[in-house]
Amino acid sequence: MENTLKTNNKIKKINLESCEQPCLIERGMRILGGKWKASILWHVKDGPVRFNELSRMLGGASKKMVDQRLKELEKQGLVTREVICTRPIAVTYEITDFGRTALEILEKLKDWTEENQL
Repeated sequence: MENTLKTNNKIKKINLESCEQPCLIERGMRILGGKWKASILWHVKDGPVRFNELSRMLGGASKKMVDQRLKELEKQGLVTREVICTRPIAVTYEITDFGRTALEILEKLKDWTEENQL
């Protein structure tokens, strides 16, 4: 249901329907919006990346945080994890086809940030 509101000689449409469930933007942000998640996806877009290398790329993120976010991304189907050596353990992470569908959004966010000097 839409209604109109007049403010300062301008007519503005407002949505009076409340969301019973999280709206589409909120649902998308729950997947991509966690701290470091988008950055992780961006760094694995060009091919498999080893865990320690990815941790270094992220700079301010602790290894514990990187591990937690990677597990979330893997559970959501955005990245895959592959054990490449068991002693000592070495793993790589790679973006999935589903994860690639988010790259256009991240590219637009990057452009918006640059254009607005944020």
